[in-house]
Amino acid sequence: MNLEKPELAVLTVTPGAKAQALRLAKLIPCDCYTSDKLVSEGFIGFNGSMADCVTRLFASYQSLLFICATGITVRMIAPLVTDKLADPAVLVMDEQAQHVISLLSGHVGGGNKLTMQIAQLLGATPVITTATDVNQVAALDTLIQEVGGEVAAYRQQVKDINQMLVSGQQVGLYLEQVTVKDVRGFVAVEDLNQLPSELAALVIVSNRTDLQVNCDYPVIQIIPKNIVVGMGCRRDTDAELIYQTLCQHLAKYQLDMKAIKQIGSVIIKQDEQGLLALAKRLAVPFTVFTIEELQQHEHRFAASEFVRKTLGIGSVSQPSAWIMSDGNLLGETLKQDGITITLGVSICCI
Repeated sequence: MNLEKPELAVLTVTPGAKAQALRLAKLIPCDCYTSDKLVSEGFIGFNGSMADCVTRLFASYQSLLFICATGITVRMIAPLVTDKLADPAVLVMDEQAQHVISLLSGHVGGGNKLTMQIAQLLGATPVITTATDVNQVAALDTLIQEVGGEVAAYRQQVKDINQMLVSGQQVGLYLEQVTVKDVRGFVAVEDLNQLPSELAALVIVSNRTDLQVNCDYPVIQIIPKNIVVGMGCRRDTDAELIYQTLCQHLAKYQLDMKAIKQIGSVIIKQDEQGLLALAKRLAVPFTVFTIEELQQHEHRFAASEFVRKTLGIGSVSQPSAWIMSDGNLLGETLKQDGITITLGVSICCI
């Protein structure tokens, strides 16, 4: 799901469908589209054929709701469907709002969740057909999405684990410093040294690189994005030196680089090329905080008078990490080669 795209487009082709779209628009944010000849207040015209409009919207919205026949919807989106990891969620609703169908991208695209939400708002019956949902068990792809995680061989792992869950096989789930909402069907594992018997597979959600598991069934590790990094450095510090120093610090605590969620520093460093390059290399946000924001937490840490004289605050990496992790810092602050690094663990992964 691309969260930078507008959330929901509603497509209608009849007056009855328009009435339902207006009901929905009063309840959740959405953009309503209709044929050019039916355009009225609150609606955007297709600006040509419906097929051309659908092509544009398919690429530009997170979710599409068609209020029309399922057959029309299928014919419209068929040429556009490419990949479950990239396609928007597509829903269909009849113009009496009796049923809402999750048609495409139910898990990763959020179609099932949106279907439930719209059905509840309009008093309709949700229609969901994904096997994990109808069997009342969690799904590995939604778990990965919830923790913002990464896993090797994603498609095959999701297929295998979901198949085991819907088949009633025992799949263990070990969570470390992470909370997930839906664990239905998984067998909770508290200690990797005391695994339950008769497991068919084990899913580990952890950012650590040193985990050892002795078993003869598949073990899948999901790396959650929950590590935040507060950083300070001397002006014009070499980007590669910053990267290697961070690698060294992560290795000290056996943390996977893919777990980094965010880098933060003081606003004066907003144009620091080494930090900008690091954020780009890791494909994570680089967030800067004002002096006033950092000063609220400065008293918690030892201050450097040199840093205070230079930047107007006695420490940068520690209060930055404190803010990003809500005070859940990890380990000691590294001070080396003019670089300071403080790690934190964020409760929210995405």
